[in-house]
Amino acid sequence: MKRVRHIRPTVASTLLPGLLFFALSLSACQQEGGPAQDSPPPIVEVMTVTTQTVTDEPEFIGKTEAFRPVEIRSQVTGVIKQVFFTEGRNVKKGARLYLIDPVPFKGDYLSAKAKVTQAQARLVQANQDLARVKPLLDEQAVSQKDVHDAVAEQLAAKAALEAAQGDLVKSRFDLGNTLITAPVNGRIGRSRFYEGHLVSAQTDLLTTIDQLDPMYVNVSVPETYLLRRRRELAEHKVQRPSLFQLRAVMTFADGSVYPHEGQLDFADVGLRAETGTLQGRFVFPNPEGGFSPGRSYFYPGQFVRIRLKGYIRTDAVLIPQRAVQQGPTGTFVNVVGPEDKIEVREVQASSWKGSDWLIEAGLQPGERVVVEGFHRIQPGVQVNPVPFQNEESGSEVPSHENPQSADTIQETP
Repeated sequence: MKRVRHIRPTVASTLLPGLLFFALSLSACQQEGGPAQDSPPPIVEVMTVTTQTVTDEPEFIGKTEAFRPVEIRSQVTGVIKQVFFTEGRNVKKGARLYLIDPVPFKGDYLSAKAKVTQAQARLVQANQDLARVKPLLDEQAVSQKDVHDAVAEQLAAKAALEAAQGDLVKSRFDLGNTLITAPVNGRIGRSRFYEGHLVSAQTDLLTTIDQLDPMYVNVSVPETYLLRRRRELAEHKVQRPSLFQLRAVMTFADGSVYPHEGQLDFADVGLRAETGTLQGRFVFPNPEGGFSPGRSYFYPGQFVRIRLKGYIRTDAVLIPQRAVQQGPTGTFVNVVGPEDKIEVREVQASSWKGSDWLIEAGLQPGERVVVEGFHRIQPGVQVNPVPFQNEESGSEVPSHENPQSADTIQETP
């Protein structure tokens, strides 16, 4: 009897029919659906670069200062007898402040006055003696030496009178300065000495008076800003009036804006070597400086922000802030080229103007910049550009330098 041999199926023989069926099905699907079509170019919103004239108003950090900080010191050495003023209040020019005990100074004055009278009497006698001996010399009744002695006595009497008169002036000055008065209108500070204290002439500081109307604000101008501004003025990118016609708007720490504008009235003649800055000073009116304490807008020693007004930037390029992006090498924008293909362009964005960036370099008028649709593009991709619909108008918003910009955080005129 013959033995029947069974053949075991292999893996290849099992999968082959399935692969053939999948290939036939895929071929049939491609024949039914036809050839695959390319996706349309992505739509992006673009704006055309134009130039315009805008204000250039950088911001600086400033510190307020009294218009006239006056130090009150005694002109004489003596003991304070009375203090007339109330500390921290406003005083008028000529108001009494201190009284130094006048008794010893009055005694010196009377003594000096008496010496003047004595010297005058001596001079009268010397003149009479000289007038008496001169005729006698012609009659040889007196010697030539007697005449010379009379002339010398007259000169000595004159000198003694002048010395006595000088002592009288000094004593009158000291007596008058025992009463110390306010030299200016302003607000007086704390007294450092009171009744019974001995003060030294021209040495001890008694108190200070700050004249608060007007007020100064001092700012520091970095050398880099001065050089850049000079270059922009030479290239006619920026225009400005006369230097001392520049105006300023002041903003306090709480964000409130001072209602009066200031004006530049001083610029230092040289840079400070330790900081590399030039000092500028603005003067602001302060009509409330004469009011009672607590009603003034600002005080000496405050830190404020100063926005400079007067510069105008011509042919400025402004694009929306959303169009400017940050890359590893700096800021850049996406530009739509002549064939509607995306190009990456590095730009120099220096400051904010409302909701726009001011572009210093990198863009030319007529170029198209992508504002919306960044997630659908990459360099070299062809796009379908449409005009950007700007819902916010940044041209009507007061402009100022970007406070986060390293080049403009402390700029001055």
